[in-house]
Amino acid sequence: MPERKFEALNVPPDALEKGGIEILRASVVDGAVSIALRRAFDDPFTWGVLLMDLARHAARVYAMETDLSEEEALAEIVSGIQAELDNPTDPGSTQAVN
Repeated sequence: MPERKFEALNVPPDALEKGGIEILRASVVDGAVSIALRRAFDDPFTWGVLLMDLARHAARVYAMETDLSEEEALAEIVSGIQAELDNPTDPGSTQAVN
């Protein structure tokens, strides 16, 4: 059996310099998303802002690494969000561990 390894991202430079608290870690395991998170905010509204920030960052990465523009990538991401809201594929399960 081949050795499996986890490919972690680096900690963002500003977090290394100033400190912080990790609130979200997402990984792809056997084609599915595995997530660890902490509530982190008093108001769930802030998660909506965070999720939109993540979408914008992802769109920028697509624009840097593919032929899609940032606007095209963001439109596709928003379409995926709407499709998942309209017809969830897998709600998964959640456990409080932290």
